[in-house]
Amino acid sequence: MASKLERILILAKTYPSPSAKHTETSCVAGINEHGQMRRLYPVPFRMIAENQQFQKWQWVTLRVEKSPADHRPESHKVFVDTIQIGETIPPDKGWAFRRPWWEKIPTFGSFDALEQARQTQHISLALLRPKRIERLEVTAVDNPEWTDEELTKLSQEQSQGNLFSEDEQRKQLKQLEKMPFDFHYHYLCDTPDGERAYRHKIVDWEVAMLFRNCRKSHGDAWETPFRAKLEQDFAARDLMFMMGNIHRFQHQWLIISLIYPPKPAPGDAAQGCLF
Repeated sequence: MASKLERILILAKTYPSPSAKHTETSCVAGINEHGQMRRLYPVPFRMIAENQQFQKWQWVTLRVEKSPADHRPESHKVFVDTIQIGETIPPDKGWAFRRPWWEKIPTFGSFDALEQARQTQHISLALLRPKRIERLEVTAVDNPEWTDEELTKLSQEQSQGNLFSEDEQRKQLKQLEKMPFDFHYHYLCDTPDGERAYRHKIVDWEVAMLFRNCRKSHGDAWETPFRAKLEQDFAARDLMFMMGNIHRFQHQWLIISLIYPPKPAPGDAAQGCLF
């Protein structure tokens, strides 16, 4: 399948995981200039050149092609060595400059509606606007250390063929830290049968970095400021989940990014359509 250059606004980047083929990878998602959703893989983010590393709400230009091994319509192979970073859309004026882009994304008012769209329309990336956040679940992982198999993946030579245009761009990185906790949102949505509760895991890299920063600044008391951000600050905003499903188990969904503009003032225009 032919490759093409696209300009894509980055909206999601998951915390890296060990990869047998790429040492470590993140799932990256965004929307192109034509309003089409893109899942970009593989992106060994920590290993690419610093002048190619992007952040959320930043435009990138890069070469992509439809993934031959992943039939989800949004999934595209990315040629990492072609990444060129562009401008970042600021959160000024109540996220007014960002709003036109998230309003192009399929948006759902309940998880049941999202799952139905997956089954009938093959949607695998979308926004979900919960009715209310119930709580954040913080659970220690069963094994806080990497397994021998995972360590083998992480310690393999960092050269990945054409991912690096010059030898000096190869990075001697610290070993990827395994997240010692899993984070899940418990939330409510309205359905035709009434209010219903759901639970989904958060794999957003920003949330992982928030955990690390809170632990660094507050030590063993990290959970108090961490929960305050996720349970209070974000819940007081117009919080939306960017949802992505799992390739091998497509009925299983993850929260891959949090979108949290301020709540619109009374009388503002409707915030996109809810299916």
